[in-house]
Amino acid sequence: MTETARRGRHLLIVDDDDRIRELLKEYLARAGFRVTAANGGGAARRLIESLDFDLAVFDVMMPGEDGFSLTRWLRDQRGPAGRTPVLMLTARGDANDRIEGLKLGADDYLPKPFEPEELLLRIEAILRRARDKPSGEGPLSLGRCEFDPDRGELTCDGELVRLTEAEVALLRQLARTPHEPVDRLELARGTVDPSGRAVDVQVTRLRRKIEDDPKAPRYLQTVRGVGYRLAPD
Repeated sequence: MTETARRGRHLLIVDDDDRIRELLKEYLARAGFRVTAANGGGAARRLIESLDFDLAVFDVMMPGEDGFSLTRWLRDQRGPAGRTPVLMLTARGDANDRIEGLKLGADDYLPKPFEPEELLLRIEAILRRARDKPSGEGPLSLGRCEFDPDRGELTCDGELVRLTEAEVALLRQLARTPHEPVDRLELARGTVDPSGRAVDVQVTRLRRKIEDDPKAPRYLQTVRGVGYRLAPD
């Protein structure tokens, strides 16, 4: 992503460590982003309610409201705010923490300490996935639900269903070849966990939104030994 492409993209940095917060703000601003910073969950909520952001970076370990709680609150918001991509920063690199963040709707997870350039590359990857829309596909019927790849929207019983950008990206990948299996590791490329665990978490979340019986999926199917496939009507 060029500096020109970064211009106009608005990032929110939330970290209670003044030094880290200011360093990240300065570094990302020099890279061409518009950057707003907050020192905790309360300030972040007020900013999200009044401004539009293309991506949010949340520190997990913060006094008061931690990054997990803030992500949960964000995903409960209606409209574009609820789909804002989230990258989580933490000193805790435990796999269970990463999975917990994914279950709450985070798009990526970067343990501290990290190189600022790696953070920049991960932010760019998330933003690329968010804008990587197929064209001319048309909506796909999934029983009582319908997924529009062009708009990145899922509706069920006529109501818009909240999706994270990671969930939209996964559905779009599967929608490119309906009824055809897509390799699990191919789906995992560019996610927080290239082993495929991140994809498994997202599939579980999507099945709860799409399927009448998530334990016996009709539309988002597992292909043993391969990966997953989308089976529209």
